[in-house]
Amino acid sequence: MNPPCGRCNKPVYPTEKINCLDKYWHKGCFSCEVCKMALSMNNYKGFEKKPYCSMHYPKTSFTIVTDTPENLRLKQQSQLNSQALYKEEFEKNKGKGFSVVVDTPEMQRLKKTQDQISNIKYHEEFEKSKIRSDAPPPENRQEQEMQSSHPEIFSQPAGQMHPAAASPPSGGKRYQALYSYTAAEADEVTLQEGDLILDVEPIDEGWMFGCNQRTGKKGMLPANYVRPV
Repeated sequence: MNPPCGRCNKPVYPTEKINCLDKYWHKGCFSCEVCKMALSMNNYKGFEKKPYCSMHYPKTSFTIVTDTPENLRLKQQSQLNSQALYKEEFEKNKGKGFSVVVDTPEMQRLKKTQDQISNIKYHEEFEKSKIRSDAPPPENRQEQEMQSSHPEIFSQPAGQMHPAAASPPSGGKRYQALYSYTAAEADEVTLQEGDLILDVEPIDEGWMFGCNQRTGKKGMLPANYVRPV
């Protein structure tokens, strides 16, 4: 028995039969549902077991979900689950050394104040370091202190012997130079680290008189540059 045509429901004979979309068609009945353009097995498009041309093939569209009570309940349940997961993650990360700080106007004011304090401290440290860099070296400070405490000694012209150095005492102890020292006056002795100083006698606070064994020169030397041996 011959099957019926999918469009006209008349019997379809084998010579004109087209088997497509789970149906049998006459060649003339196998056409677009909209424009009735004749189709073939190469250019048809099926939708719900009906043939269409490419121009009139139904376009799929998004389905609008109505806010039914059930959908609203599911939406609320999903939000509650999200909040529960967020709280759980927050509790896990609570003690891991970081926290979220909201950039409020108060936080911005505190940050600005901290920046100003940091700038003030930086300038204070800079001025202190500048003062330290402008300070004279140790030997020059010692000389300045000697000049301020004994102006009568350093008021003499350069090259003239200090009164105390003009008549050095005889005898004395032996000292060794701890640091190198360059004589600033003609009556002073230049030292190199390790030099042996003979016949050392104290003159006043901070100064001694002695003879450098290496050079044979006698004169004044700073007391904090030598140690007894």
